[in-house]
Amino acid sequence: MGKGIAMHLGLQGASLVINGRDAEKGKKVCDELKSKGIKISFLAGDVSAEVTNKKLVDLAIDTYGKLDGVVLSAGILGLGKVTELDSEIWSKTIGTNLDAIYYLTKYSIPKMLENGKGNVVVIASITSEKVFPSHAAYCASKAGAVALTKQIALEYGPVIRANAICPGPVDTPLLWDSAKGFPNPKTAVEDAKKTTAVKELGTPEDIAELAAYLLSEKSKWVTGSAITIDGGRMLY
Repeated sequence: MGKGIAMHLGLQGASLVINGRDAEKGKKVCDELKSKGIKISFLAGDVSAEVTNKKLVDLAIDTYGKLDGVVLSAGILGLGKVTELDSEIWSKTIGTNLDAIYYLTKYSIPKMLENGKGNVVVIASITSEKVFPSHAAYCASKAGAVALTKQIALEYGPVIRANAICPGPVDTPLLWDSAKGFPNPKTAVEDAKKTTAVKELGTPEDIAELAAYLLSEKSKWVTGSAITIDGGRMLY
């Protein structure tokens, strides 16, 4: 999903700094986007660590001179029921899905305030409102992500706008991994598809379109929102 958002924004003319834990995969994505004429830099690192987020903001400022917006799309599942979930997995999931939002906005918001304008887009999930089997840490972290996004919108408006995107079942590796937490893993993804109103899975491009809108002046009156984009999954 993060790659799809980066591709979409880059093709629209955005200059990018992207992040991932895997340096080899990150370089591959970076090279692919560069081949399309996109201005992009990559920093390997774990966003659950505060220092990685500071380095990301510093790299953006050093490379481009300013920072206009951030998209927070890192996420891990941390599957398990509350009583069965290893505490380290809980901490890692909260660290990646929630702490990273705090860290990156802690360092990026002051830079955007200097510009007199800025945007925060958080990739949350419909699990901020709807729970699923063995997704305790994931659901909790995404609910926290939405709450933190609204807090940012309240405290830093009108200069900064902040919104959360809450995707339903999007066809990414994370969705297929998520299926392992359901009683019938082999059919879970197909079941998710069937329980959308449009009978289709979402795509990274669907999410990228919404992210681009929220980062643009077209959405100048949208802030503090948690926008569901799920093909109608929440109707069931």
